[in-house]
Amino acid sequence: MMHYDELKVALGAGLLSFPVTPFDGNDSFNADVYHKHVAWLSSFDATVLFAAGGTGEFFSLAPAEVPIIVAAAKAAAGDTPIVAGCGYGTKMAVSLAQASQKAGADGILLLPHYLIDASQAGLFSHIKAVCDSVNIGVMVYNRDNSILQTNTLLRLCEACPNLVGFKDGSGDIGLVRQITATVGDRLTYLGGMPTAELFADAYLGAGVTTYSSAVFNFVPALAQQFYTALRAGDHKQTEKILKDFFYPFMAIRNRQKGYAVSAIKAGVKIVGFDAGSVRSPLTDLDAQEMEMMAELIAPYTP
Repeated sequence: MMHYDELKVALGAGLLSFPVTPFDGNDSFNADVYHKHVAWLSSFDATVLFAAGGTGEFFSLAPAEVPIIVAAAKAAAGDTPIVAGCGYGTKMAVSLAQASQKAGADGILLLPHYLIDASQAGLFSHIKAVCDSVNIGVMVYNRDNSILQTNTLLRLCEACPNLVGFKDGSGDIGLVRQITATVGDRLTYLGGMPTAELFADAYLGAGVTTYSSAVFNFVPALAQQFYTALRAGDHKQTEKILKDFFYPFMAIRNRQKGYAVSAIKAGVKIVGFDAGSVRSPLTDLDAQEMEMMAELIAPYTP
């Protein structure tokens, strides 16, 4: 089991990604395809992979499926650390976190709790309970109905030594900058907007040095090329990749709600991994959209 301080370093050491969760014709987890896909991704330069995360359809998984997927990711990933998705209400989140740790997870990504809004005191208690329930590192995902204010995050950092990461998907750059300036290097900061590359420059300016790339699932070399150019300050190169690939991808992604996940799974299938369909309530791309994705991907695949 990786110590949480080591995970904190790994999170900040390079590009991150969330493998999709493949399903077979019976809508069951396809461990064989998952193993092959995760092993392929691990041959590239992602420093941490997130199993059963948002792009991995955490929201559609039965709780008992999560540790099975985590164990499969650990078996396939070699030396690449695996962080498990976690969420829902506090009791379920604690149970999921503990099951994922038992399955070999190196860390937990705590996604927003289910449905309702909560006070800052409630968020503090929820996150602290999850951190206290495991010995591995925990990252919080600041998004939707789970927005931490700076003082709450500071209190959590004092109370929870294994809280090692803050991932933002709110798009509130002002709040993010206040957090990075105030909390400093106590945490590793991750960009978490859908299609993170579209926002990477802005987040870099706010003190967020890395992000999770969904497109790494099917064009890992291109995703790494963009990340390397971003960190090198090569704006000419990042703008070229944005115009040639990411903006056309965004146009496909925006055709239907839920395509931020569906389009990624489509890309995985196009490059040769039989990832199956997305689970309800998401829907797959139609035939025309699959052709659009294939044309977009073609220049970036062997």
